[in-house]
Amino acid sequence: MTPLLLQAAADTSRAYGEFPIIGARAAVWIAAEVHLMFAAFVLGVPLFAVVTEAIGIFGKDQRYDRLSKEFTRLLLVAYSATAIWGAVLTFFLATLYPRFFAYLTAVFGPSMWLYVCLFFVESFTLYLYYYGWDRWQTGRAKWGHWTLGILLNVWGTIVMLIANAWLTYMMSPPRDITPTTDPASIKLWHAIANATWMPINVHRLIANVVFGGAIVGAYASYRFLAAKTDEERAHYDWMGYVGNFIAISALIVLPFAGYWLGREIYQYDQSMGITMMGGFMSWLWVIQAFLIAVLFLAGNYYLWIGMGRIPGAERFRPYTKWLLIVLVLGALVWGTPHTMIADSQELAAMGGSHHPLLGALGVMSAKNTAVNLMILTTFLSFLLYRRANKRPVVPWARTGTLLQGAMFALAAAVVLFFGIRGYFVDAIVRIGFSVYQVGAVLSCILFVTIIDVLMARGAQSLGVIQWGKMPARSQYALFVLAVTFTWLMGLMGFARSGIRQHWHVWQVMQDTSPYAATPALGYASRMISLCVLIFLSLVAFVFWVGGLAEKSTYVPPSKGEGHVGH
Repeated sequence: MTPLLLQAAADTSRAYGEFPIIGARAAVWIAAEVHLMFAAFVLGVPLFAVVTEAIGIFGKDQRYDRLSKEFTRLLLVAYSATAIWGAVLTFFLATLYPRFFAYLTAVFGPSMWLYVCLFFVESFTLYLYYYGWDRWQTGRAKWGHWTLGILLNVWGTIVMLIANAWLTYMMSPPRDITPTTDPASIKLWHAIANATWMPINVHRLIANVVFGGAIVGAYASYRFLAAKTDEERAHYDWMGYVGNFIAISALIVLPFAGYWLGREIYQYDQSMGITMMGGFMSWLWVIQAFLIAVLFLAGNYYLWIGMGRIPGAERFRPYTKWLLIVLVLGALVWGTPHTMIADSQELAAMGGSHHPLLGALGVMSAKNTAVNLMILTTFLSFLLYRRANKRPVVPWARTGTLLQGAMFALAAAVVLFFGIRGYFVDAIVRIGFSVYQVGAVLSCILFVTIIDVLMARGAQSLGVIQWGKMPARSQYALFVLAVTFTWLMGLMGFARSGIRQHWHVWQVMQDTSPYAATPALGYASRMISLCVLIFLSLVAFVFWVGGLAEKSTYVPPSKGEGHVGH
């Protein structure tokens, strides 16, 4: 053993503390998970708020401005909760894992000082942003206020980047850092810019946008169901639509950031990638597949129900059943495991652990194909919803529609071709095929959107959207989105942390505590569910406090329109 590991083994009694009843690891797990969920809340919602405020400024629509203010008010309580749970986490690490915490402090000490300072700056920027809202409403003052919102997001993003450096260093420390390396001699930037730092930054930034939109939708659905007047229902129906639009739009590109992160993990250490995708954690991806399928299905279901309040949407309703078929088939393929759990008789009947037919659907060629087709289908749902009460009047409208259809068909053909071709090539070549599939889908989304925006110029309106005319079950879909995405965050956090196994810092600092073994999936699922329950209970309290502070008033839509993109 190296000197540092020998010291760890000798000083186990002083290196770890104990927490009553639930144990040290469970205590740190709960504190870290709930803190990170609130951190995602206070990062995602400001991104949402500054974008909607900008839409209100450029589009001169007061509804978006009111929407931004309403959610910034919720941040005041959420920031306090984030700071409290962060303090609890720091206290737990310092007392329950003192040697590990001292090591991180020795490596990242200057960045921790910067983190604390930026948190103060971020908090005061939030206070100025919220309490100056009504005062700075006109002319240049409004632009100055919007600049404060941008700064709020800049500070929050830098805080996220700093914290991401700490956690990614634990997973992928630079190769020249060994157990014998003096922590004080490690260059700070060298430790920060590790192999998985940037993929985690991009993945978390997009995920925070999804999370912010999902929380916005959940809040709107709560206020919609509690509304006493048609005006309130109309306001919160529109708010729920905006939240769902942002959440699903960001969710469409989120898997691509996940692919990048997975690729970097494999390139850094293949054994970590095999543990994540081919070891006991592979069943996490089956659970993840069904959770993401729930997100896609719930988001599309909400859009399809929403067509009922849009005049002219009836011409698109017959297509929704075909979209549903693609989504369900994609979810089934994505959730099919490669290795079946079976008893001895079932294994003998199958001729092994792989089903003779379904086993072919358990490999990444099939799953990449399925998820890309689901993304294309979800984008098509948005396109139909956006065009529901519009009739293009540009002379090239028919040609543009045919061109859009051809782009969808070409993208789907590329995805299918490389998905099938992946069964007949080596693994290293197969991994590269996912780049072509992703490129085809993103190109389709980009060019179809450009064509649609150009076609919508001067389009004829088929009627005013009847905001508030939504059944209660539509709001439950928004609740499902928020709960599912929160649970998914906890699940993927466990997958990322669990692949380190018995290491605090991968192959640098070993975990010699009684909790060194990676927990079983059942135990992890219970812990994640507990964290989600704690977080959502506190978020419900934040919603309730926000409702006490101010009742929203309905602002009628301008020009008879009423949803993003119009």
